[in-house]
Amino acid sequence: MLQGKTVLLGVTGGIACFKAAALASMLKKQHADVQVVMTKNATEFVTPLTFEQLTGNRALVDTFDRNFQYNVAHIALADRADYVLIAPATANVIAKLAHGLADDMLTTTVLACTCPKALAPAMNTNMYENPVTKDNLAILRRYGWEIVDPASGHLACGATGKGRLPEPEDLLEVCLHALAHEKDMAGKRLLVTAGPTQEALDPVRYLTNHSSGRMGYSIAKAAARRGAQVTLVSGPTALKKPAYVETVDVVSAQDMYEAVTSRAKDMDIIVKAAAVADYRPATLADNKIKKQDGDMAIPLARTKDILGALGENKRPGQFLCGFSMETENMVENSKKKLEKKHLDLIAANNVKVAGAGFGVDTNILTLITPEGMTELPLMSKDAAADALLDAILERMN
Repeated sequence: MLQGKTVLLGVTGGIACFKAAALASMLKKQHADVQVVMTKNATEFVTPLTFEQLTGNRALVDTFDRNFQYNVAHIALADRADYVLIAPATANVIAKLAHGLADDMLTTTVLACTCPKALAPAMNTNMYENPVTKDNLAILRRYGWEIVDPASGHLACGATGKGRLPEPEDLLEVCLHALAHEKDMAGKRLLVTAGPTQEALDPVRYLTNHSSGRMGYSIAKAAARRGAQVTLVSGPTALKKPAYVETVDVVSAQDMYEAVTSRAKDMDIIVKAAAVADYRPATLADNKIKKQDGDMAIPLARTKDILGALGENKRPGQFLCGFSMETENMVENSKKKLEKKHLDLIAANNVKVAGAGFGVDTNILTLITPEGMTELPLMSKDAAADALLDAILERMN
């Protein structure tokens, strides 16, 4: 994802340096050119050799290192960098950056960088909460820096509180969000639904389906990386909430209906990827059924048609995309749904085909519009999400 991108990874002195080594490895696996610049204090925790072995590049520490290259090292590196991430960032380095001090290789290089920048504070809770540190972080935000909030938990100093460096995979997402895709959805508001819903039968049992939510989560993550303002309405899943996305948790189909319809008018694009439970336990008002003693049958009623309601109330210029999970006559049934629900596009897949549907990391989609259809090959759900967004943008432009 980061082929051709240069990430300048700044590493400052703290026990969390070991996470920076893991992050460097992850960035390299994404095919980024990872250039590590360390403070001298950082070398007391992790050696430059560690980063050199992980990245294949020399780790820079000394501003006055006589490397005999015909360039000024910190300026040459600043010109190459597509993105700067300092992780961990100590209170000392944060203070220097906020006030333009450049007295080592890292601060000198960063001061010369014109690319987007982010830092992840990592320190004792009291140091992080100190008003001076808060003011310094506010200054950096004003200068355009992204500040990655530290995590809470047990710290190396023995205290418990806010100040832990986020996990390497979370820091990787910061880089991917900035670099993985051009921001061709900037200014667009997208709502996507994901996961199953649960319809309670009693305090113990409920009706649901096998949806994992992966496809919807992939769409939300991909759209956020492309610059969209994303709202994810999610049924119960085991998936981690995607970064840079507003997530609204729901349980029942009624919950999802209310969450989606109340927000729909403000959205430019709506993608209903959730596999909503089709039925819920019926009430007397639904069927006027009087349940007999000893009768174990549970009368059911249809849940509300979320996609139908969206189609009936679609405003001009709004793009509506649905999903169709079919076991037979996939194209024919999907085309009927496209027309009936007033959709602009429907993504159909045959759940009987290996590699498609629930519980797997891949999907095989057929994108159907009123004008025709495009069959996508087997691909990861992340790749399928980008292909779907490409098709949506193409029809909107």
